[in-house]
Amino acid sequence: MDEVSVTKVKVKTSVFPRKALQAILRDELMGVAEAEADMNGFTLPKDPGVAAIAPVPMDSLVVVEILCSVEDLLGFQPKDATVRTGGYNSVQDALDHIMPRLEKQWQKKHGETT
Repeated sequence: MDEVSVTKVKVKTSVFPRKALQAILRDELMGVAEAEADMNGFTLPKDPGVAAIAPVPMDSLVVVEILCSVEDLLGFQPKDATVRTGGYNSVQDALDHIMPRLEKQWQKKHGETT
């Protein structure tokens, strides 16, 4: 009888859903920015790229609530500490801060290292 050696190989079956996550967060954050702009009597630029960098303050508690919208996609509840205390000055500011933190949480949850 021949002896067979088996080597276990860890295969990554999931990839951080960067594009989908960013799209959901951008949409949710733009909704907050539009509401803030309306309450403060100004209109955001029509161009989405320009609107994303428009100076619109967003409260950290509101942004924490937005994290609920990505739980299903991530497969876990993001930590509240993902969001910067004091909030953000624009949609892009929030995305630039939150995305790397969500990716680290994803990697930790899925056993990946960078």
